[in-house]
Amino acid sequence: MTSASGRLVLAATPLGDPGDASARLIEALGSADVIAAEDTRRLRGLASALGVSPSGRVVSFYEDVETARLPKLLEALHGGETVLVVTDAGMPSVSDPGFRLVAACVEEDLPITCLPGPSAVTTALALSGLPCDRFCFEGFAPRKPGERTKWFAELVSERRTVVFFESPHRIASLLADAAAALGGSRRAAVCRELTKTYEEVKRGTLAELAEWAADGVRGEISVVLEGAPPRQVSVPDLVPEVAERVASGERLKTVAAEVAGAAGVSTKELYAAVLAARK
Repeated sequence: MTSASGRLVLAATPLGDPGDASARLIEALGSADVIAAEDTRRLRGLASALGVSPSGRVVSFYEDVETARLPKLLEALHGGETVLVVTDAGMPSVSDPGFRLVAACVEEDLPITCLPGPSAVTTALALSGLPCDRFCFEGFAPRKPGERTKWFAELVSERRTVVFFESPHRIASLLADAAAALGGSRRAAVCRELTKTYEEVKRGTLAELAEWAADGVRGEISVVLEGAPPRQVSVPDLVPEVAERVASGERLKTVAAEVAGAAGVSTKELYAAVLAARK
């Protein structure tokens, strides 16, 4: 592949158990021209556990050097080489290095593919016992108190199940803050050491989990948080919202249907209430 562009390959790696590695990952580790690894030592350990010897060049590709590595990796791709990106665990770009390189390849119209596999996000979600039909991923929880307070304020009304990561050193304080901000009765699950020997999923209310974590929690942690309950509103409460939108030029019938549907009330009753308020 010297006359055409190479290909960027994003590959998911096991969260802990090497047995979760795909056959395609093993093949890619042995054949890629360049392997950009978040931690080269962990890559060597994974390769050894999988019984494969990387034949290509191995370069470090962690957060602090990600931007600096881009020119050489892009040069390799333009030269026809296959560049494999792997992180310590899970999928590159998902709270791990990879996004900047993908964006650069998109900009330069270079081929990109992905070898799917383990994901702490969907694994924790599946194990949580909470609704999985709609969810959002928030990455790592904010460290600074002010940012965390603002973050919790946004989650107060978030209806979807929320998945995020947290450090074992901060999980106790986060759960205590979550219980205070969102209510101690909100359900959640703390998933630690997924797929590893000491895997544990602790389910309960935020108040219960905050008490459990107070003595300390170890390992890689993913948290799954129940979505906010539906708003409890009455038809009269919705009249001002509809009236404001109609005043700005929207059709009453359309607005009434949208607002009623979102709030779970009768469209007919809301429509009639708006008309009655005009008299």
